[in-house]
Amino acid sequence: MQNVHGILLVIAAMAGFTIEDTLIKRMSQDIPVGQILIIIGLSSTLLFAFMARHRGHAIFARAAWRPMFLWRALAEAMASMAFVTSLSLVDISVVAAVFQATPLVITMGAALFLGEDVGWRRWSAIAIGFIGVLIIIRPGVAGFEPAALIVLISVCAIAARDLITRRMDTNVSSFVIAFQGSGAVIPAGFLLLALAGEGPQTLTATHGTMMLVAIAVGALSYYGIVQAMRLGEAAAVTPFRYTRLLFSLIVGVTIFGEHPDTLTLAGAALIIATGLYTFIREQRLARRQRRDLPGNPNI
Repeated sequence: MQNVHGILLVIAAMAGFTIEDTLIKRMSQDIPVGQILIIIGLSSTLLFAFMARHRGHAIFARAAWRPMFLWRALAEAMASMAFVTSLSLVDISVVAAVFQATPLVITMGAALFLGEDVGWRRWSAIAIGFIGVLIIIRPGVAGFEPAALIVLISVCAIAARDLITRRMDTNVSSFVIAFQGSGAVIPAGFLLLALAGEGPQTLTATHGTMMLVAIAVGALSYYGIVQAMRLGEAAAVTPFRYTRLLFSLIVGVTIFGEHPDTLTLAGAALIIATGLYTFIREQRLARRQRRDLPGNPNI
């Protein structure tokens, strides 16, 4: 039953993230992307600061501000800049499809930079998954959107963030780490404003409402993911993260009038299939390693 609850929480969280993406994309038509990042970053920073202090965690403890934590915050800022920018320029269905390659990039990064053992099967899955990305983006052919490459920058930055997280002190509160990441988004927003040569726009009541809903839904979705991973088994819960693509396709068609072509859908299917295979393979190898540990009664 806990797995069922975990799965439902993941699906709800993916729907929530899609709502957040939809609102950001809609607002980006009227408001500079940098301004959106500043508001979201500031709101999230205050929220996580409150939650950290409420639980008795020291936000500015020396252990939480070592170089590794700062590098993670920088990766978070880069990921946010690229993701929100891509949402403003590219179809939400394309953004969501390419974004599904994140687990493959994390697996590749773990092999290249952390020395984790990745066999030929997972390397093959990664290669096929990247073929799916190329099918969606289609560089050098008709219909190619250079802005779609910005999604890949976001994917790489998120992979870097998660790989750095694996090497961080686990005694530092997750709320403090989230506070740092959200705080880094604020100067990233100002940087985008400067690069675009834009000034902040006055928010209408509609924009303000959309911003509040986006922030609230994003925070609830983040909490839902954390709870889902605590309630259910990773093998049962994680695959349902891919429902975010389904929700994004529905939103793209019904709200933004997008029409994903056959190649986009085929590329997305390849990415999801290889991502699921890689995850299942990693789970199987992890179980085998636990079974083979000395002193394990199951040996």
